[in-house]
Amino acid sequence: MAHIAVSALSHEGLVREHNEDSLAIGPWTLCATVTESPQTMLFPLGTPCLVAVADGLGGHPGGEVASALVARRLAALAPGLGDPDAVREALLACNREVFEATERSPELTGMGTTVAGLVVTATEVIVFNVGDSRVLDATGGELRRLSTDDSPPPPPGRRTTNIVTQTLGGSVSPRTVEPHLVVHPLPAAGARYLVCSDGLTDPLPDEEISGILARHSDSTAAFELWKAAIDAGGPDNITLALVSVHHDE
Repeated sequence: MAHIAVSALSHEGLVREHNEDSLAIGPWTLCATVTESPQTMLFPLGTPCLVAVADGLGGHPGGEVASALVARRLAALAPGLGDPDAVREALLACNREVFEATERSPELTGMGTTVAGLVVTATEVIVFNVGDSRVLDATGGELRRLSTDDSPPPPPGRRTTNIVTQTLGGSVSPRTVEPHLVVHPLPAAGARYLVCSDGLTDPLPDEEISGILARHSDSTAAFELWKAAIDAGGPDNITLALVSVHHDE
């Protein structure tokens, strides 16, 4: 039976005091929780399968609250996210809900989160993001960024920047967002995608990520990616989901 395999983990890294990242995989969520062992889930290919990473904003109150809210909301909506319009409306709803949560709890004013993910259907992949968490296409051994970072170019001599220009929530007053959305046909010979927070991509260059993915598959690759980010100093929360599409043989 054709299916989707998702191997994921989330960890606080070596510098942050706690984990503000959250994951949504189909109806399953892992919110602001640490695991060093990749969890692997299988889903039939056909029904929309959501995989998303939400990275709560550091330096703001309630980053873990915002990321968990978004992950749980997307997981609840997942079965109906079979087209780009539905995904866009879900992200706009998440943005509104983050601000509504701060109205109920003023101590959380300014909380926010990035989000990035994809929805795999029987024929296509809907990629989405707000902020600087990423979706990467690793099909065929090459690494290609499918998401669009909401951040300015890094300063000269640096590979990354910690400035984010668009998030869900993240400001004192409510504001709208414009999610990045792109649709790609699902390759007939299988596909592989990496969804992750910047705790993975900031310390690791694309070449190292690509090399790990070339040497390992599914849960082993997820573990080795996490280990490489830890070996590189683990400067931020590390959350990743490796998505592999397996067709009938």
